[in-house]
Parts: sequence; C-alpha cells; structure tokens
Amino acid sequence: MSADHPNEMSERVSYYKKIAASNPKFRAALTPKLNKYIPHEPSEKQAAFLLLDNKEAFYGGAAGGGKSEALLMASLQYIEVPDYSALLLRRTFRELSMPKAILDRSTQWLKNTDMRWRPKQYTWESPQGGRLTFGYLDHESDVYQYDSAEFQFIGFDELTQFTEFQYTFMFGRLRRTRGMPVPLRMRGASNPGGVGHIWCKNRFVKSLTAGRIFIPAKMQDNKHLDSEEYSSALDELDPVTQAQRRDGDWDAEYIGAMFKRSWFTKYVRTRPQESVSVRFWDLASLDGRGDYTVGTKVSKTDNGVYYIEDVIRKQMGPMEVEQTLLATARLDGDDVTICIEQEPGSAGKHVLHNYIRMLAGYTVKGSPATGSKLSRYKPFAAQAEVGNVILLDGPWNSEWIDEICAVPESKHDDQADSASGAVNELSAEVAGDWGISVLGSL
Repeated sequence: MSADHPNEMSERVSYYKKIAASNPKFRAALTPKLNKYIPHEPSEKQAAFLLLDNKEAFYGGAAGGGKSEALLMASLQYIEVPDYSALLLRRTFRELSMPKAILDRSTQWLKNTDMRWRPKQYTWESPQGGRLTFGYLDHESDVYQYDSAEFQFIGFDELTQFTEFQYTFMFGRLRRTRGMPVPLRMRGASNPGGVGHIWCKNRFVKSLTAGRIFIPAKMQDNKHLDSEEYSSALDELDPVTQAQRRDGDWDAEYIGAMFKRSWFTKYVRTRPQESVSVRFWDLASLDGRGDYTVGTKVSKTDNGVYYIEDVIRKQMGPMEVEQTLLATARLDGDDVTICIEQEPGSAGKHVLHNYIRMLAGYTVKGSPATGSKLSRYKPFAAQAEVGNVILLDGPWNSEWIDEICAVPESKHDDQADSASGAVNELSAEVAGDWGISVLGSL
C-alpha cells in the first residue's frame, strides 16, 4: 500500500499521536519551534516543514495547501535571535503586494505586536534585532541587488515562477557568523505550472538527492481553508489546471498540446543586436467573449533563432487599445515593424487604416488571418521544438508558457495567436520588401 494512501496515513498519524501523548521527549521532538509572532497553529504538513533544519526544502503541490503561510511561519521562527535575517521573495512586486498575499498576511500577523515595520526597506524588525525582509525578482539580473547581503533564511513563494538561475544564485547569500544559533535554510513553495515547472519538478519531486526534501500538501491539509468551497471554484478551470491545482499533479499535461514546456527552457537577459524585430498585435474582439489584446515582440537573428522579447496582454476598451499601441510603438522604436492581425472584409481594412494613421512615422503592416489557427501555430511549434525559440527573462514568462503549452485546449489562446503571428511574419520576411510605408499607404 502506498504511503500516501489516506487510510494508512491516518493510521500512522493516530499511532504517533498516541506515542507523543505518553512521551514528553518524543512530543518535544515533534513540536516545531514557534513564538508569539506565529499566531496560527501549524497543520501537520506545515509542522513537518517547520521541523526541518536541513538547508533545502520544498513545500507544495495543490492550491490551498497553506504554502505561503508555511513559508511565513518558517521565516519567523528565529526572528527573536539578534542579527537574524530572513528574506521572502515573489517574482513581481504586483504579486508581492496583492491583498492576502504573503506581505499582506505578515501585516495581519505582526501589526499589533512589538515588531517594527520599516516601509522603505520592506522589513519587519523585532526588538532583539531580527529582520524579515520582502523582495521581488522581476528579472534575472535583479538577484545582484542582494550581492553583498547575508541571510539565514531565504524563502521563494511560488517557486515555479522563478528561473533556476535566480534560485541557485541566492544560495550565495545564505550564510551566518560562527556560533549563531540558527540553521541556514533555503525554502520554496509552489503549485505545478509556470516558467520553473520543469526544473522544480526535476529538483524536488523526482530527485532523490540527500538533504533535499519535498513535502507535498493538498487543500485538505489546510484546516483554515474551506476546501469544499475552494474545490468547487476550481471546477471552472480546464482539466489539466484542475489536476495541478486540486491534486498537485506535476505530470498533468494537455493531450494533443502543440507546445511542450521542455521547449521553453532557454532564457537570456538581452537579445543579439543584429536582428530584425516585429511587434505583432492580436486585437481582442468586441463580442463580449473576454478576450485579451496581446502584443508580442519577437526578433529573428541571421542564424534563424527567434527571441520572444516582450509580451503585453490586457483586456482593454478601444480607446485604451489605441493608447497602448502608440505608447508601445514609442518604446519599441521605429526599427520595430508593427504587425496587426487584419480581420477579413472592408471592416478589417478600415480598422487597419485607422491604426496606420494613428501610428504615423512607424512601419505598420496588416496581417490577414488565413487558414486554421492550428496551421498558423505549426511553424512556431516547429522552431520551438528544435530549440530555435529563446525567451528574454521577464515577469510575463510564466503566464505565457502556461497558455502556450495549453493550446488548443486552453480557454484563451491570444498569446499563442500573437507569438505565432510574429514568428510567421519574420519567417516570411523578404529583404527590402517588408512592411507598408506609412506615408505612402494613406
């Protein structure tokens, strides 16, 4: 019988609870270090996570398993030790500062204690001098802001949103002075999915490396969560995302998906200078379907490598779409050709001409949608499969990969439409005969 079988696990828990109740030393060994700054009693899985004093551990799996709370608890365990320093990271500032995210939760826990909040440093400080700092790593190069820092605890909330480079680089910031009564701990927590899905799965879920511990948790393990209500909400997701969020299934994949996560594992900070670039816009329909307007900037080098540089994805009204296209054109510069998917018929031509007038001074091209979506995706998929598609590191990476690897089963395919459109335009480029001369087209 599997160790994860619910009946066997329940019997084991009951057995060890009986032993602990009759043996104070055993009970102490199974009780994690807690203090007045940790207001919640940890669940059994969280307690196991908090008992670990080895260097590296990962907590995760299903959504609602108490991952962020486990990280916050772990970061506060030694906050009363003088000069203790902990760091909790999210990938973007937006994710860090969202309501009920880990920073907001720390405020709920600590605002009425004797901890002092230092807003400029995003740091809580205890009376004894222990510190808990919050940060984010939008880009790979952001790790260098911590180049001279020293932490005894580093926690990554939603680790699959980070690159492996960002994670491993931070081990160099994990150190302590001799005799400091604090373990050095690198901790991560996450659901399956995201830009780091493959490396997290290989490092923790599949790995048997000694000292690297994975604690799987499901929503039923979080006694503070209304798991039945949350599970009902997950019913609205597609089957693969449900398997990832509800069951913590790291092997869930879309049957018939055109793109694989393993094709998108190359990340760079900048693209080569010698390249040709387009920004392809897939404009949302106005029929109330809730589609997104997506503009993907892609560059192609002479050796046939495509760099996905930037993705803008928003639900917008017509006026905001125009403002966004113009602002983006100014940021991209006049050497980037603007491609706009052109709807069939006279209405599509009219919309294109309006954008050409608005974008005076830039090269604008209408790209009629021909053939099925799957046929338009195939050239992009072929290049990605052989390793000719490289991503520039950015906060958009995770959501982009999640959507790309779900087509044609995903609810939204706007990013796939935009990226494949850009790749197809670059593949069809003919030197000296590409794009519409804006002034000459009016």
